[in-house]
Amino acid sequence: MVRLLHLRQPGRRLLRLLLPRGEPVVALLVTVAAFGTGFVVRPLGALFFGRMGDKLGRKRTFLATLILMGAATTFTGLLPTYDAVGVLAPLALVVLRLLQGLAIGGEYGGAAIYIAEYAPPRRSGFLTSFLQTTATLGLLTSILVIVICRLTLGEAAFAAWGWRVPFLLSAVLVIFSLAVRLKIHESPVFEKMRRTGTLLKSPIKDSLGNRHVLALVAVVLFGVTAGLGVAWYTAQFYSLYFLQTNLGVEFLAANITVGVALALGTPFFVLFGALSDRYGRLRFIVAGLVLSAVSYVPLFSWIRDAAPVGRYAEVVAAIFLQVVFVTMIYGPTAAYLVDLFPPQIRYTGISVVYHLGTGVFGGFTPLIALAATGGDDSLSGLAYPIIVTAITAITAITAITAITAITAITAITAITAITAITAITAITAIIAAVFLRKGARSPVVLRAWEVYNAPREHPRQHRTPRKAGTRT
Repeated sequence: MVRLLHLRQPGRRLLRLLLPRGEPVVALLVTVAAFGTGFVVRPLGALFFGRMGDKLGRKRTFLATLILMGAATTFTGLLPTYDAVGVLAPLALVVLRLLQGLAIGGEYGGAAIYIAEYAPPRRSGFLTSFLQTTATLGLLTSILVIVICRLTLGEAAFAAWGWRVPFLLSAVLVIFSLAVRLKIHESPVFEKMRRTGTLLKSPIKDSLGNRHVLALVAVVLFGVTAGLGVAWYTAQFYSLYFLQTNLGVEFLAANITVGVALALGTPFFVLFGALSDRYGRLRFIVAGLVLSAVSYVPLFSWIRDAAPVGRYAEVVAAIFLQVVFVTMIYGPTAAYLVDLFPPQIRYTGISVVYHLGTGVFGGFTPLIALAATGGDDSLSGLAYPIIVTAITAITAITAITAITAITAITAITAITAITAITAITAITAIIAAVFLRKGARSPVVLRAWEVYNAPREHPRQHRTPRKAGTRT
C-alpha cells in the first residue's frame, strides 16, 4: 500500500478510487493516515506480540502474525471504491493498514529469534542473514508483480481494477507459509525455559519496567535500529520515489532500475551476515552506518545527473552502492540483536527496538523527504525524520503548493538536510561503538542479563562473570 502514495500519473488515478473527489485536503489527510498508521502502530504490535512470544511461545505468535497480516493484505484487494460505499472506503483502508502494522510488529522479532535460537553458535549471522533478505526480496517481488500486471492488463485496466491482483495473489503465499509454519517445532530455548519454570508472567512489565533493560533498549534503538531504519528506507524506497516524483522518470524505467539494483545487492546480506560470524557484527554495522552517512549526497547527486539523460546503468550503480551499505548494517543485525537480549524478554525487546527504529524513525523517510523537496530535484529531501520538527513538517506540506517559496530557500534547506542526516547517522554509529563496543559482553548488556540471572545459550561466545560463592 505504500505505492498508494504516488500522487502523480497512474498512482493518482488509483487513489481516486478510494478517496473523495474534489476534496484534496480530506484526500491528503486520509492518505497520510493510511500511510502513517501502518508505521506508528508497529511498536504497539511489538509489545502485544512480543509479550505473547515471550509468554506463550515463538511458534504460536508466528502463526498469529501470519494470519493477521495475510488477511489484512488480501482484504485490501477487495476494498470497495469511494463511489460505491463513500467514506467507508478510506476508513476500511486505514483499518487494514492498522492491522498490517500490528502484525508486522510481531513478525520480524519472532522470525529472527526462532532462526537464531535454532542456529549453531558460529553460524547464527549466516543463517539469520537469509531472513534479512526477505524485506528486499519482498520489495523486488512487488515491483515485478506490479510491472507485469501493468504491462499485461494495460494502463486503464490496471488503474480500474488490476491494482487488486497483487493483493489477492498474496493469499497464495499466506497459505503456503501457513502450511510451513504449522510443521515447525517450538524454539529449543523457549522449551527449556518452559521446562525450568523461568518464563516471565509479565514480560512487558519485567522488561521495560526495569531500568537496566530500559537502558539496553535505548542504547540499541539509538545505536543500531534507528540508523538501520533510515538507511534502509532511504536506499530502497526514497531512491525509487526520487526517480519518479522528483526527476520525473517514467514508471517502468524507474522500477526496473531499482529492481536491478536490489537484485544485484541482495546477496550481500548473506555475505556480511556470514562475515559477521567470523569477524564480529558491530564493525560491519558501524561501517555501514558511516558509509551511508557520507555517501548520500554524492550518490543522489550522481542519480540526479544521470537519470534525466537516460544513463540508467549509472543510476543502477548508485543505488546498488546504497544497497550494499545497507546490507552491511542489516546482514548481521538479526543475530546481533538476539545476542544482546536475555531469552526471557527477547521477543519483546527485539520487537520494540526494531520497530521503533525501522517503523517510526525510518518508515516516514520517503514521505517527509518527498514533501521537503516540493517535487523538485534538490537534495533537501535527505533530511532525516528523527529530527524533523512540527515546523519542518508544516513547511514540507506547504511546499507542495508553494514551490516558489521552497526554491528560494533550497540552498539553506539542502545544507540543513545534509548536516542532519550525516550527523544523526554518525551519532548512531558513535553510540554503537561506545556502548556496544564489546557486543554481548558490553556493560549495558551484562547488567540487563543479570536482572534475570540468565545463562548464555552460547557460552563460548558470551561469558557472564560468575558471582563469588555461586555453584556451577
